[in-house]
Amino acid sequence: MTTAKINIDIPHAKPRKAMPGYVLYSVWAVPVMVLGQFAMLAIVPVALVTIAAFRDDRARPLRWWAALMAGLYLVPLALWRLNPDGAPSLSKDMHPVFGGLIVASAVVLLVKIHTARKA
Repeated sequence: MTTAKINIDIPHAKPRKAMPGYVLYSVWAVPVMVLGQFAMLAIVPVALVTIAAFRDDRARPLRWWAALMAGLYLVPLALWRLNPDGAPSLSKDMHPVFGGLIVASAVVLLVKIHTARKA
């Protein structure tokens, strides 16, 4: 006994290029960690967002802003690490302006993600 193959064309919805969940959660985590005085741990979500922006096609529109956020994060990190008599933690050594700039860049990334979802 043989089975017949039936080809039915089902119109598929246009594939949605949604932002990966880990990018969204990481962008939310950056300002929370920086404002919550866990700036050293914020290196993980900053790295995740930056790597995703350059490796994942769905996060490609975030490239420039992710690079800006990574650069703004790396400046106080490098200053803290290279200063021989610095504070014991990055949060205590980071200037508030740098913290504000990092949070502002994360907010811009969040706005870009949420406006791209609606389009």
